Amino acid sequence: MKLNNTPNKKKGRKKNVTGPAKYAYIVAGLLFLGIGAAGAVLPFIPTTPLALLAAMCFGKSSDKLNNWFISTRFYKNNIEGFVKEKAMTIKTKMTLLATITVFMGFSFFAMRIASAPIVSQVILAIIWALHVLYFGFKVKTLKSQ
Repeated sequence: MKLNNTPNKKKGRKKNVTGPAKYAYIVAGLLFLGIGAAGAVLPFIPTTPLALLAAMCFGKSSDKLNNWFISTRFYKNNIEGFVKEKAMTIKTKMTLLATITVFMGFSFFAMRIASAPIVSQVILAIIWALHVLYFGFKVKTLKSQ
C-alpha cells in the first residue's frame, strides 16, 4: 500500500494493474469502502478489515484513488495507525475482537445444531483463539487520541 503522494515508479514497487482488472479492483474497493462505512454505524459489521481491503484495492487500481482514500477521515480514523505503525487503539481491538467473537460464536452454535463433525468445531475454535492471540499480543496498542 502506498501511503504518500510519490509517483508509482519506485524500485521494487509493482505497477498498478491495467485493463479489466483495474476496474474490478476499483469496484471491489468501493464496495468494501461502502460496507466498511456502514460498519462505522452498525456494530455487527467489522469496519477495520473492510477498510484495509478497500485500501489494498485502491492501492492496486489507481494512484489517484489511493491518494484520495488515504486522505479521508474514514481512513485516518480506522486504519492509518495500523498501516503506519502496525498498531491499533484498544477500542479498535475490542470492537474487532467482539465482532469476530459474535460471528464465530454464531457459526459455532450453528455447527452444533447441525451436528457438524467435531473437527470443524475445533478448527473454528482454534481460528478464534489465533485471532485473539494475534490482536491481543502481536498487534501493538496505541494510546487513544
